[in-house]
Amino acid sequence: QPGARSSRLRRKGNSFSWKECAISVALSVGLITVPPTFGWSAHAYPLEPVIPDISVLISGPPIKDPGALLRYALPIDNKAIREVQKPLEDITDSLKVSGVRALDSVERNVRQASRALTNGRSLILSGLAESKRANGEKTLDKLAVGLEELQRIIEDRNRNAVAPKQKELLNYVGTVEEDMVDGFPYEVPEEYNNMPLLKGRATVDMTVKIKDNPNVEDCVFRIVLDGYNAPVTSGNFVDLVERKFYDGMEIQRADGFVVQTGDPEGPAEGFIDPSTGKSRTIPLEIMVDGDKAPIYGETLEELGLYKAQTKLPFNAFGTMAMAREEFDDNSASSQVFWLLKESELTPSNSNILDGRYSVFGYVTENEDFLADLKVGDVIESIQVVSGLDNLVNPSYKIVG
Repeated sequence: QPGARSSRLRRKGNSFSWKECAISVALSVGLITVPPTFGWSAHAYPLEPVIPDISVLISGPPIKDPGALLRYALPIDNKAIREVQKPLEDITDSLKVSGVRALDSVERNVRQASRALTNGRSLILSGLAESKRANGEKTLDKLAVGLEELQRIIEDRNRNAVAPKQKELLNYVGTVEEDMVDGFPYEVPEEYNNMPLLKGRATVDMTVKIKDNPNVEDCVFRIVLDGYNAPVTSGNFVDLVERKFYDGMEIQRADGFVVQTGDPEGPAEGFIDPSTGKSRTIPLEIMVDGDKAPIYGETLEELGLYKAQTKLPFNAFGTMAMAREEFDDNSASSQVFWLLKESELTPSNSNILDGRYSVFGYVTENEDFLADLKVGDVIESIQVVSGLDNLVNPSYKIVG
């Protein structure tokens, strides 16, 4: 049954050891000052994660929804559209109230969003990129109609129809926000400018054949890659996807904390570019909230930026990032991992991952199934379904 399955997935996704759980809780209140040792593979994680020497005040629950994280990560500054977005996202919390009583709270959310859209429409329109204005206006019209439809759903007391309509409306909001981005917002440093770069976003579907599971055989994970905040990392991955590098590869680690793959057969631990015969490595790439371009080649801890907030945090179940060697910030190549975690235990920017590993995307559909993956499950294919035109300097076109 779906309900029972969902409960089991949550238990699997939260399967920390007592040691990890205790450390995570201590991290969340800034109590640990001596780096702990987990004994993880050096390729995926350092053996001695660095802990800030300051306490961190957690001001509220972290944003865990991958769609919301991606919306807030866009390089825009338009208060009017955010005032529409926030109450629509708050519907998720409103629905946590049992029964139809939740609909009263949802109705307040919808009225707030509708009022914000009406009052802020001109400011939203003025924020659209000129080349995308027509599409943005059309999407705003769909959003207005959708809000009216959601109001009728509430009046009919149809609680089950609220969440699907909320998702639809937030997708419209995200589309409008993406239409506010006018070109690529900064120059990639010259030393990386000739590498495959994703100057924008792309969406890929990863199909995995899951063994020994009576409930599911094939699962398609939809992943949104964010080149606005990680163009080198995302571009490298899309380039490898187009080379079919990951097709037929097995899941190589699945321990209840991460799922990892990308280590090819043979002695090499990363991608060997056939055009050069050498390993392709990419730099550590971290975008800090408030900065206009990513930081390259150094962790935030190494820079002393203990309080800095990363634009793409390890908040969502299914956060996607690059694995690398422990003592080499610029050693990432092809190995990727997806984090299975609870954000309350390891809050953003007071954990052992943010600012140390390049996050470049989130699983946005079927992420719960990541907890079902096991070592030996096979990636049948990864395919780009949108955004390939944002890839520049594609090396796969040189040597297929």
